[in-house]
Amino acid sequence: MKIKDLPWFNRPGFKLTRKGVTSLDDAELLSIVFGVGSKGESALELANRLLNKYNLNKLENLSVKELAKECKWNYNKAMQILSLIEICKRYNKLINNGFARNIKSAQDVFNRYAHKFINEKKENFIALCLDSKNNIIKEENVSVGILDSSLVHPREVFKEAIKESAYAVSLFIITLLEIPLLLNRILK
Repeated sequence: MKIKDLPWFNRPGFKLTRKGVTSLDDAELLSIVFGVGSKGESALELANRLLNKYNLNKLENLSVKELAKECKWNYNKAMQILSLIEICKRYNKLINNGFARNIKSAQDVFNRYAHKFINEKKENFIALCLDSKNNIIKEENVSVGILDSSLVHPREVFKEAIKESAYAVSLFIITLLEIPLLLNRILK
């Protein structure tokens, strides 16, 4: 349904200004980001079609070209969606202290790296070199393995720590299955 065919009080822009942003569903929010639709379809129709096919969490997995194809070869719409997703990630990282250089707990490590590896298909073994105040001196992706394993030698783990004269080393492994489990554990 075209936005012009909707009663004025049900249009996304009106609902946002009168009832607040939380009154809008995902398609209405996306249609506001688009502003206007593309060839032969309104912004709301385009948003509904994209969300029915991919849902919000799958849109970021598409390349600009794939997303532009879904938007009837409108590269601007594709770039708007991907830019919005990246802004949301950065906002979430900022809210969760993801930019903090100081590591005090496993939660700090999670906040810093969860968004980065959320769609990773392979296991990653990461070493953080820390100074005496637990500030990150250097982060090193020691190994990228396969789906459920990673080959790591201690020499590779501690080489950068010794080179950087690190006071401490924080080691963690990110796997495809751990992120959703960690998110559920933290949100409870």
